[in-house]
Amino acid sequence: MIPAMDLKRQYGQIKKELAAAISRVFKRSNYILGEEVRSLEGEFAAYLGVKYAVGVNSGTDALFLALKACGIGKNDEVITCAFGYIASVLGISYCGAKPVLVDMNEQDFNIDVTKLEKAITSRTKAILPVHLYGQMCDMGPLMRLARKYRLKVIEDCAQAHGAKQRMANGKWRMAGTIGDVGCYSFYPTKNMGAYGDGGMLVTNNKSLYQQLLLLRDYGRKGRYEFAIRGYNSRLDEIQAAMLRVKLKYLEQWNKKRQQAASLYQRKIKRTDLLLPLTSPGRNHVYHLFVVRTAQRKQLQEYLQRQGIGTAIHYPLPIHLQAAYRDLPYKKGRFPAAEQMSQEVLSLPMFPELKKTEILSVCQKLNNFKR
Repeated sequence: MIPAMDLKRQYGQIKKELAAAISRVFKRSNYILGEEVRSLEGEFAAYLGVKYAVGVNSGTDALFLALKACGIGKNDEVITCAFGYIASVLGISYCGAKPVLVDMNEQDFNIDVTKLEKAITSRTKAILPVHLYGQMCDMGPLMRLARKYRLKVIEDCAQAHGAKQRMANGKWRMAGTIGDVGCYSFYPTKNMGAYGDGGMLVTNNKSLYQQLLLLRDYGRKGRYEFAIRGYNSRLDEIQAAMLRVKLKYLEQWNKKRQQAASLYQRKIKRTDLLLPLTSPGRNHVYHLFVVRTAQRKQLQEYLQRQGIGTAIHYPLPIHLQAAYRDLPYKKGRFPAAEQMSQEVLSLPMFPELKKTEILSVCQKLNNFKR
């Protein structure tokens, strides 16, 4: 069996380092907001090239707290993409704000920036671009639009650890470092995943940073002194210690993902299968390798019979989820997102995937009879 994802292989390669990291925490016996969290925050900020990082308990909370810190509240509108995981929209809802959806760009699977301006109203306060599958949104025109209308930009980087984009000045910028706040998830399957839940916020804005520190820890100023009504959303020491180990390997692992994607691109010969594209000036880190086919059900069942695991990310766009039936969007409103949800199929993709396994997947794909 070739799995769609295998976390055991990665653990086998770094288990000694992980054991040493956990042992450090046990010896100190300081499990909440201690040295490991502070060190990870500093190391992650340095890796991305930002001034500040704040560890929290999940990527979903990172989005929620970022929006709160930016002043998003009841009756405000936040624009995001109609296609993706529901957590991006839930963060908006938790603030009491209204999600405003825009269709996707079929080339890079991200929000269609050309349709953003029409969605802006007097109530719009922020744009929440989601860097889906490992490739960043087209942030240049998005940021110009945000500045024009004085909107906050909160980047959802849950699937884009290490992704980059070349800006108009020729400089490369990492995901999460272009908008006001970048939000990361450390869910176990991410390019840099914890062994449980975890998340991180990054920013260059000192006042936002200070607000985020308060929000993630009850609004605490002193031991029993609280400045605001905050939340309990703290990254714990054990997860931080293990993530510090993984951060050292992130670039290496991303390179292996890119090599795997390149091999897929070269060896899949089917013309009826649409393969993912890397847009010019972007560094795709292939959190997922997603193909498109009108024969998805048949292909997925065929691959399963051949011992190849696959997954669907995602089978239903946001506006068709029961949880968001109150939004003013009906079926047919976002044709690209709706078509994509019927066609996308994620092939096996993780750094430890073997060349022989990729070649086997490609062979089986090429032999599939429609």
